[in-house]
Amino acid sequence: MQVSVEAGEGLERKLTIQVPAETVEMEVNNRLNSIKNTVKMDGFRPGKVPLKVVKQKYSGTVLQEVAGELMQSSFREALTQENLNPAGDPVIHAEDLVLGQVMEYTATFEVYPEVALSPISDLAIEKIEAAVEDADVDKMIDILRKQKMDWTEVDRASTDGDRISIDFIGTVDGEKFDGGSANDMPMVLGAGQMIPGFEEKLTGLKASDETTFKVPFPEDYAAKELAGKEAEFAVTVKKVEEPKLPEIDEEFAKAFGVESGDTEQLMTDIKANMERELGRKLSSVLKTNVMDALIAANPIDVPAAVVTQEAETLKKQTEVQTPGSTLTVDAFMDDAKRRVQLGLILAEVAKMSSLNIDADMIKARIEEMAQDYDDPDEFVRYYMGNQELLSGVQTLVMEDKVVDWIVDQAKVAVNSSTFDEVMNPESK
Repeated sequence: MQVSVEAGEGLERKLTIQVPAETVEMEVNNRLNSIKNTVKMDGFRPGKVPLKVVKQKYSGTVLQEVAGELMQSSFREALTQENLNPAGDPVIHAEDLVLGQVMEYTATFEVYPEVALSPISDLAIEKIEAAVEDADVDKMIDILRKQKMDWTEVDRASTDGDRISIDFIGTVDGEKFDGGSANDMPMVLGAGQMIPGFEEKLTGLKASDETTFKVPFPEDYAAKELAGKEAEFAVTVKKVEEPKLPEIDEEFAKAFGVESGDTEQLMTDIKANMERELGRKLSSVLKTNVMDALIAANPIDVPAAVVTQEAETLKKQTEVQTPGSTLTVDAFMDDAKRRVQLGLILAEVAKMSSLNIDADMIKARIEEMAQDYDDPDEFVRYYMGNQELLSGVQTLVMEDKVVDWIVDQAKVAVNSSTFDEVMNPESK
């Protein structure tokens, strides 16, 4: 067998393979001899059909079968011979095949790149550290109290934070418009529920007060026919209510899952949950920083076919999580490329560092994930009994182990932060 390799654009390779005519002819003859005793033809007893007649009738069909099998076996042999690692199935182009002549075909495919890692010790990685302080717990308590907030009607002028109920009629150029009128509509002043300027006009009013004012619609308002136009609103205040926050007492504690009603236990549970969420977020940020550093330090081409396959997988996952999604495969290509790049780089890091994981590590990760569910034992059983889910957790555990190993080897800059800054980076 003769093999030649031609490098195409990027990771594309083209193999030209020639299988000797003698090899093809020998395989065809062997196949014809093997079927001679089972062939049934008019005028001949079973098993007595002459080989010459069998060849005349079946040599074409047998030649095609043999050619297909020889292509598969010779392609695998050529890959080994040329030390090539294909990414995806090849595109085969075969010359017209004639018995007694050399069988020649080409196989075009992409290969996986060789990953030569930059020194891990040269990587510069930022590691954020933060802790849950008492003030953070107090802030969370305030958030929980607002979730259980009630409203009490008051006989006074409205202020920011109050809830008012109103009737209103809106007009533009003297004409009513769609969505411009309502009765007994509640709104919290300062919440930005209405167009800019509307709520400010209602501050300082009491129940039964009436007012008329003009405010412009924003230039980028969704209803194009109203964008930029000035509207006039006639408003009647029906009711003013002030927020009433619940006391932190036994009833409050029970409302958030503390069956005993012990408020100290509630505080302990809240802090533990916050610490768990903070730990996960810090790990996620560190992992992202490590991955970014790895990609920046190890730029590699990746097979287009593998990226497309990964993008299709991401699309399917999105369709399951968000039924009715209309995103195309193209929308996932950038994320898919990054995932493929990281997969190749992390595999090389794992190989270089001889890292391994075991069943106990995987189970421990599943048990950690189960803490967020009402029935942790059922969650663990479900995951442990699903091979696909187990495989996903195995990948996560290996990634975490690789990240820990890299952090130990790299140049790490530790920066302090706060709970709020870590959990709500957009509010910085």
